[in-house]
Amino acid sequence: QVHVAESGGGLVQPGGSLRLSCSGSGRSLDYYAIGWFRQAPGKQREGVACISSSDDSTFYKDFVKGRFTISRERGKNKVYLEMKNLKPEDTGVYHCATEFGVCSYNPHEFDNWGKGTQVTVSS
Repeated sequence: QVHVAESGGGLVQPGGSLRLSCSGSGRSLDYYAIGWFRQAPGKQREGVACISSSDDSTFYKDFVKGRFTISRERGKNKVYLEMKNLKPEDTGVYHCATEFGVCSYNPHEFDNWGKGTQVTVSS
C-alpha cells in the first residue's frame, strides 16, 4: 500500500508564497494520480490541483490557475504544490491524496490521504 504525508504549511502574508510537499512511502507514487485538496473552516473540502500518473499532465481549479503549480519528482517519490500570490481565501488545511486512475477533483475518488498541513494567509 501507499502512504502520503504533507509538509510545508505555515503562516504567510497576502501576496506571499509557500511550497507544500507530499511525500510518499510504501508503494511508489508513480502509479497514482496525486491530488491536492483544501478545506477552510466552515466549508467543504475542495479540489485544488491534480497531476496524472502516466504523463504528469497537470490540472488546476480556476481559482488557483496562474498562481499554483503542481509537479512531481519521481526520483524522490514526492509531489509539490508551489503556491504564489497567496490570498486570505487560500487559507485552509491542505491535503494530498492518491488515486489509482485518472485525475479528478472528487475527493471520493481518492483512496489514501495525509493528515494535512495548515496554510494560513493573513496580514
